[in-house]
Amino acid sequence: MQINVYSFLKKSSWKRVYIRLIVFIFGIGLGLVCTLMPAIAKVDSSPLSPMQTSSDATQQEQQGRQYYDAGQFLEAVKIWQQVLQIYQSQGDKLNQARVLSNLSLSYQQLGQWTEASQAISRSLELLQVKQSEQEHLNVLAQALNTEGSLQLSTGKPEAALATWQQATTIYTQAKNETGIIRSLINQSQALKSLGLYRRALSTLTQVNQILQKQPDSPIKTAGLRSLGASLRLVGNLEQAQQVLQQSLAIAQKLQSPADITAASIDLGNVARTNQDSKAALAFYQQAVAIAPSQILKMRSQFNQLSTLIDTKQWSSAQKLWSQIQPQLANLPASRTAIYAQLNLAQSLTRLQQANVPDAPTTATIAQLVANNLQQARSLGDKQAEAYALGKLGGLYEQTQQWSIAQDLTQQALVLAQAINTPEIAYRWQWQLGRLLKVQGNEAGAIAAYSQAVNTLQSLRSDLVAIDADIQFSFRESVEPVYRELVSLLLQPGNSQSSQKSLNQARQVIESLNLAELDNFLKEACLDKKPTQIDRLDPLAAVIYPIILADRLEVILSLPQQPLRHYATSIPQDRLESIIEKLRQKLVIRSKEDYLPLSQQVYDWLIRPVETELVKSGIKTLVFLPDGVFRNMPMAALHDRNQNYLVEKYNIAFTPSLQLLPPKRLQQKNFKVLGAGLTEARQGFSPLEYVEEEMKQIKSEVSSTVLLNQEFTNKNLQTYLKSAVFPIVHIATHGKFSSKAVETFILAWDERIRINDLDNLLQIPEQKKGQPVELLVLSACETAVGDKRAALGLAGIAVKAGASSTLATLWSVNDEATANLMRQFYKHLSISKETKAEALRRAQIALLKDPQYEHPVYWAPYILVGNWL
Repeated sequence: MQINVYSFLKKSSWKRVYIRLIVFIFGIGLGLVCTLMPAIAKVDSSPLSPMQTSSDATQQEQQGRQYYDAGQFLEAVKIWQQVLQIYQSQGDKLNQARVLSNLSLSYQQLGQWTEASQAISRSLELLQVKQSEQEHLNVLAQALNTEGSLQLSTGKPEAALATWQQATTIYTQAKNETGIIRSLINQSQALKSLGLYRRALSTLTQVNQILQKQPDSPIKTAGLRSLGASLRLVGNLEQAQQVLQQSLAIAQKLQSPADITAASIDLGNVARTNQDSKAALAFYQQAVAIAPSQILKMRSQFNQLSTLIDTKQWSSAQKLWSQIQPQLANLPASRTAIYAQLNLAQSLTRLQQANVPDAPTTATIAQLVANNLQQARSLGDKQAEAYALGKLGGLYEQTQQWSIAQDLTQQALVLAQAINTPEIAYRWQWQLGRLLKVQGNEAGAIAAYSQAVNTLQSLRSDLVAIDADIQFSFRESVEPVYRELVSLLLQPGNSQSSQKSLNQARQVIESLNLAELDNFLKEACLDKKPTQIDRLDPLAAVIYPIILADRLEVILSLPQQPLRHYATSIPQDRLESIIEKLRQKLVIRSKEDYLPLSQQVYDWLIRPVETELVKSGIKTLVFLPDGVFRNMPMAALHDRNQNYLVEKYNIAFTPSLQLLPPKRLQQKNFKVLGAGLTEARQGFSPLEYVEEEMKQIKSEVSSTVLLNQEFTNKNLQTYLKSAVFPIVHIATHGKFSSKAVETFILAWDERIRINDLDNLLQIPEQKKGQPVELLVLSACETAVGDKRAALGLAGIAVKAGASSTLATLWSVNDEATANLMRQFYKHLSISKETKAEALRRAQIALLKDPQYEHPVYWAPYILVGNWL
């Protein structure tokens, strides 16, 4: 089916779009009612010296404020320019400065960065004369807030942070608590952009302390709502919910329908992030019932529709769409309405792709986008115009009208780049790559995809603090960009240089691994200077298994040799089924049913390069596993002769080679801090052999052990701060999941969640030169049925800050674990072996014991991180 709104668009010259990252980037932040965009920019509309201004100026200024609040920024600019002339004619510098600050905010919203910069510069020039009057201080602080917003929007987070800190100081001098709150929340946004998440949370905590001292008021409920939205974006969902519940309670006490609606929607967004769709829908429905305006009601309905589609409640989604459709014509043109409807178009596309009866047609969706494009143009909103253009290009892509789709996409991309919006530019670069590929332009496609990946890399910190439901959205809107580029680079017949393509493919897949971990942990966790460890260990080979839609690609890196790659043609779903079946057969202790599958995976990964590995004298295989391979114990792969892979090589895993320079564990006089549970706690079964495990370790190395009641979060941290322990060994229940909130380690008093690990293992200033080098988790397991569960394991390894983490993919027999750990520490302490080699020898010792020869006992132990 073809769509034909393009000719109308060409006649009307609709050429531009963009929507801020937090609102649209994954098409899931529909109608987010919160005061936090990238920064809180407050328009001041109260003349400071009423006796010196005309009533006309006052009324006009208020009208400008109304236009601004309604998202009609161009109209606000026209009004405020007239007001500015009045104040200039009166020589009123203070009111001129304030109006110029407001003009700068409007220009920023319109993407007119030059005009925004000129306006705020003029405002600050008028305020150069130092005065201590409260009016002057408030205007100066407001202007600085506006300047900080401009700096953050144009990619200068360090400058924005410094500016907002200055604004906070001046607001403090003026005793303006509302301004202090606003500027502190803005500071947290700059800190997040810089990747300084701990400081951002500390700043938000300071905001909360100020808000709690204030009496209940509209300002307080709005401030709490902004705080709650910020906490949600950094992954602190429990506190976000508490703060938003308080905001809702105050709004209900004040009987403010608008604030009740806004808080309800934000609470729905928190529930959605927690994947609690039932609670999210209840909050959205509550918002619909009480919304005092058409736009608030429809934004609530849009969120509700998106959640129904997420959870495949097709009939309910279709019914809701039939209720929404007649209301669209009644929405007034505003930025808020445009963004909400553009996100609605994304939901409708998903509804259509599900082949639901009576779903909206492509033509219906295209007309909705075209109408919004026209509204964006009438408002002078270049950002929304650019977003709608690219969106429309995507609809033409779906109907295979390639040339029109490419034209619209290129227009959107040019505009997105012209107004400095990389958050959206990557989407159109990706879309352009797809269009060029399908039209046979391979070189152009690779160039477009490469630009998209580079843009995503530049956005790494920003991509962390994206809106709700990040996991699913990451897989739909970010991960495919990387994988599709790798597929292009490695496909047979690629005309580009082989080594150049292989090197780029390797870098791209490493970047994807880092992006996945950032996304999992909700912070840019691996901002370290890249060091290629494969060049520093002459006896290590690095293997990259890469799962693509139609095949398995493997890249091999041998020291001082060119990269090589080999492929197996197999659909992704069949490959994943084989890996999952192999793991299941290993875990259920089937006698030898696992062998054919184990041998098949060996044939994929190792057999094509067996000879090269031997010739190169390789001792260690370092895997950068992809997808389901993260849940696969490589040690159990079998060569069809007599040997498992672990009998031939040391084996290690790493999420990325972009780590700190490798450092061997100092065997001399190292100490272990052990902690474990033998008794049943919080519904988990007792681990009877943990005490024996600790005794075995103590017999081999100097150890301090915390058992049962002694093993508390606080106690463990106290010991870590009191002495240097290069190794921390924790023998307790734990679970690795693809959801950070469900990844934990069990202590006596509580579950230690992944976000608490860096606090737990944080080294005091005086001992930063002696960090924890090895974290051992000997009784944990990956979540059953979770294909990406081992992300939790990699996340714990990174979050803990230890150089290496030794953990288990599934729960292992207690006695077998005790024996393996004794062997591991024995080899680690009395020889010059690496951690990977010590683990291999311990696994082989278990394998040779007839009681434990099955891989279920020795295979699940994996070493993540530095293997030396």
